Amino acid sequence: MSVFLGVPQALPAKGVPDHGPLADRFGRVATDLRISITDKCNLRCTYCMPAEGMAWLPKTSLMATDEIVRLTRIAAQEFGVKELRLTGGEPLIRPDLEDIVAAVTEALPEFPVSMTTNGIGLAQRARGLVAAGLTRVNVSLDTLCAETYEKLARRNKLSEALDGVAAAQDAGLAPVKLNAVLMRGVNDREAPDLLRWALDHQCSLRFIEQMPLDADHGWTRTNMVTAAEIREQLSEHFDLSPDETPRNGAPAEKMLVRERGGTDVLGTVGIIASVTEPFCADCTRTRITAEARVRSCLFSHHETDLMQLLRSDATDQDIAQRWRAAMWVKPRAHGMDHAGLDSEDYVQPDRSMSAIGG
Repeated sequence: MSVFLGVPQALPAKGVPDHGPLADRFGRVATDLRISITDKCNLRCTYCMPAEGMAWLPKTSLMATDEIVRLTRIAAQEFGVKELRLTGGEPLIRPDLEDIVAAVTEALPEFPVSMTTNGIGLAQRARGLVAAGLTRVNVSLDTLCAETYEKLARRNKLSEALDGVAAAQDAGLAPVKLNAVLMRGVNDREAPDLLRWALDHQCSLRFIEQMPLDADHGWTRTNMVTAAEIREQLSEHFDLSPDETPRNGAPAEKMLVRERGGTDVLGTVGIIASVTEPFCADCTRTRITAEARVRSCLFSHHETDLMQLLRSDATDQDIAQRWRAAMWVKPRAHGMDHAGLDSEDYVQPDRSMSAIGG
């Protein structure tokens, strides 16, 4: 069963493969699984959530550990998916996060399991997560200024986020990846400082263009700091050159970083330009929301329910086939090219990033 704007509809079945990987009509194959395990978060970042008033999913609507494991196993064994990233909301909200990671790695030994987090509480749990099998972590870090952090996240938690980064490194999750969203008039001039900090602390930094996935629907193109602006700002302080390593579907365009006039490579920096330089043709992701709905595209208005099958006597093959059908109708592109966003045809998804899962 699919859901479009809350209305159940039958998915078109014409041409859907009955075996093999998660392919779509345009030849793309999903090999990167992202599963949200909660819609809740302990921050209220302005580019994601409203200050107040979010309606959370009932606990009974969230996938249990065995359901997360089952979907991951189906993805790996039926579709050849190569990695799992746990997202939210904020995954650390789940007190059973370590159990989830351990159960996945027990079912699929050596299967990479990573997590995207804001880092709040990671300092206390990093070692336990590594012991459970976590292999990598992405931490959101939009600013190094406590006052700006509080303005963006609506919480005074910068020191806890930085402690989380340090603890992840100490626990063996290096290199820690950092995700930064620049907001015009707030932290839009902090790109060089963030990169310098990341290089000094052996972290891998990625800037992400602000996307129209905020719960307040306040996104505008003019307020978005573009990839071109970020590159220009960084180039005032560093020499950047293309990283020739193949992207292989990775969302970030990576660049080698050197001091101005220097020869030694200090590290890399990535830019995810989902809006101005979309990479839809190379997308390899399949997303599952916290209540077990497939989203073929982050910006989709269409979701396909797997929970009804998970909580019935459906077989793994039944689930796999509905999942294939959901990905088969993935759109060619998200429609956020310049013409799309400037026209009245583009409609922002109803669900915010926290509800979708990054």
